[in-house]
Amino acid sequence: QVQLVESGGGSVQRGGSLRLSCAVSGYTYSSYCIGWFRQAPGKEREEVAMIYTGGGGPYYADSVKGRFTISQENSKNTNYLQMDSLKPEDTAMYYCAAGALSHCHNPRYWGQGTQVTVSS
Repeated sequence: QVQLVESGGGSVQRGGSLRLSCAVSGYTYSSYCIGWFRQAPGKEREEVAMIYTGGGGPYYADSVKGRFTISQENSKNTNYLQMDSLKPEDTAMYYCAAGALSHCHNPRYWGQGTQVTVSS
């Protein structure tokens, strides 16, 4: 059974930093994509960052380029999203997701989400 468990959300002020973690278990596919999505109240889900096994990417949404960094620590089966220079508009529920390379924009497996709140 595939499980993704996020942690690291919280409340920070504008300009602050947070690092989200996504611990993955049970995922045995050798080729996959894993990344982060976010959804704020009343807004559509947004793909924030994604990495792909086998090369290519990483992908970043224009809204976070230069501020967010996605990384993967394979020895710990953990994916990270380092978020710097946070803005109030980054406030959202952040979800880690993973899936086949053919379905990276709508991955099959999702975590429960972690809340990020940025105050001005």
